Amino acid sequence: MAIQANSPQCHSMPQTNCSTCRLNTLCLPISLELQDINKLDEIVQRGRPIQKGDRVYHAGEKFRSVYAVRSGAIKTIANTQDGQEQITGFYLPSEIIGMDGLATNAHSNTAVALETSAVCEIPFSRLEELSAQLPNLQRRFFQLMSKEIANDQQLITLLSKNNADQRIASLLLSISARNHNRGLAAEEFYLPMSRSDIGNYLGLTIETVSRVMGRLHKTGIIELDKKHVKILDMAALRSLAFSSDKH
Repeated sequence: MAIQANSPQCHSMPQTNCSTCRLNTLCLPISLELQDINKLDEIVQRGRPIQKGDRVYHAGEKFRSVYAVRSGAIKTIANTQDGQEQITGFYLPSEIIGMDGLATNAHSNTAVALETSAVCEIPFSRLEELSAQLPNLQRRFFQLMSKEIANDQQLITLLSKNNADQRIASLLLSISARNHNRGLAAEEFYLPMSRSDIGNYLGLTIETVSRVMGRLHKTGIIELDKKHVKILDMAALRSLAFSSDKH
């Protein structure tokens, strides 16, 4: 299919728009007809790549847009009552960030690039208008909001019930499943986040994260080379993640 000359394009892949994007079955345009995708294309804004450490948006900033991660990886951070930073999520290509601003019309989190990334900015006022015209888009957005709530509940459960081995096994399984959903290898992937970030997210020390990852490597459950992970025994990793042992 030929790309229209006036179609918005992705900066990281200049010949890509919503209708030709390889993530279009996972992102907001799911189940849309071609003419509907073209309408969505008209409101999506694609800027320059975001460098590692750059902010997509800041906590307290007025909520104006949601963002689809096009490439790279993003982490979201909230400030606790005692002024500490708490990582609240890791987001990979095809996933949506920014919905934390819906409730109060201001972002409660700060979104930071873990590596060079690209995002598609979708102004929410325009998205609301378009969703009223396109039932499939509205349905997809409700699904995304439901998923965000489920992710928050999952994190609370993870931190309140599971031991260090279970938490790390669950994180590895989550990344594996999300890669599989994007058509990538489920057994082999790169971790875009640091050990420190993993520890912050899971409520563990860096030393504990390194110790558990090392143990998983030594026991042959995973193969670990710095940030490169290869799952050698998926069944054992799942068994560990869902073990009833809390100690």
